[in-house]
Amino acid sequence: LLIVAPLNSDGLEPALQAAAAKHVPVITVDRKLNATACKDYLTFIGSNFVDQGKRAADALVKATGGTGKVAILLGTSGNGVTTDRTKGFVDQIAATAPGLQIVAQQTGEFARDKGQQVTEQLLQSHPDITALYAENDEMGLGAVTAVKGAGKKPGTDIKIVSVDGTRNAVQALAGGEYNGVIESNPRFGPLAFATAQKFFDGQPIPDNVIITDRAYDPDNAKTSLDGAY
Repeated sequence: LLIVAPLNSDGLEPALQAAAAKHVPVITVDRKLNATACKDYLTFIGSNFVDQGKRAADALVKATGGTGKVAILLGTSGNGVTTDRTKGFVDQIAATAPGLQIVAQQTGEFARDKGQQVTEQLLQSHPDITALYAENDEMGLGAVTAVKGAGKKPGTDIKIVSVDGTRNAVQALAGGEYNGVIESNPRFGPLAFATAQKFFDGQPIPDNVIITDRAYDPDNAKTSLDGAY
């Protein structure tokens, strides 16, 4: 058995073909592949990334009152997670908060330094931005630094919501410099082995095994900090 956490959605085709040739089942975790479940690999275990985007939108709508101008710090271009988290967010904003205008979308490549750099540029080109959605915590934390550097108060002057659930982001939320964090649950181990056991026992396995993600907000951040990773 192979349990694989792909860096990107493409590029594993030779490995999958090699595993198939030796009849070795492959379980992927955390990131979907541009391949066919039950054919190219056994199953995917991870989050519903579109839903994460929707929940991030809901958190930002609550923080802003549904009005203002928001910029999106996109993840890596061509990555399935980026595509899904963007779609969920954009569609939910359009459906629930027409007064919240998306004025910019730019990739921060899931990196803190790049997130800071992009946010600095966005605040110069769009000084009227009132909210930021970062598609992972690292970019969001970089944005916090950029907002401070621009002489504004993160969490107050500019609302910030991101996805992942890292301890640093939840700490920023507890400290008032953030407005919401949607978890992307990394606790795949037990679920992966339970799924593998079902497969070897001859039980049917679904194409996707969706793990539960929690949400952190200003009300639960301090008490939930120990649960962040």
